[in-house]
Amino acid sequence: MTETAGQWLTQEAFDRLQAEYDHLVNVGRGAIAKEIDERRQEGDLKENGGYHAAREEQAKQEARIEQLRHILRSAVVGEAPESDGTVASGSVVTATVAGREMRFLVGSREIAEGTDLDVFSAQSPLGSALIGKTVGDETSYTAPNGNEIAVKVLATESFRS
Repeated sequence: MTETAGQWLTQEAFDRLQAEYDHLVNVGRGAIAKEIDERRQEGDLKENGGYHAAREEQAKQEARIEQLRHILRSAVVGEAPESDGTVASGSVVTATVAGREMRFLVGSREIAEGTDLDVFSAQSPLGSALIGKTVGDETSYTAPNGNEIAVKVLATESFRS
């Protein structure tokens, strides 16, 4: 599966995100609009902390709705592709990163909810350095602090929830 095809999600993760989206759109928007209206009626908006807090909550909620809309629209739903030793979205990777062995999922944190796996998106510096690599490959990526980090792929497996 290519990353341009969309973000891979298990059916369970897709259903959970769809339910969250539906709740925010159908219940959350109305509740926050009511809260804003109640706070607005309290008087002077310049000094009304409750009003400003409700507006801030509304902005956060709308940002989450937009994030969920994007994820759901571009989602590729199903089981993780069977691992052939190549790192892809949905792969659980064991690798030596900066001399330390790590095990993590390359994919979406929405998939790994309820697991103890660390998650790196395929677009993250580490994830993008690993996509397409196979067991035994060595590569590196540039960390946010500018340091070059060495990585060696030790094993890959398909994610199973």
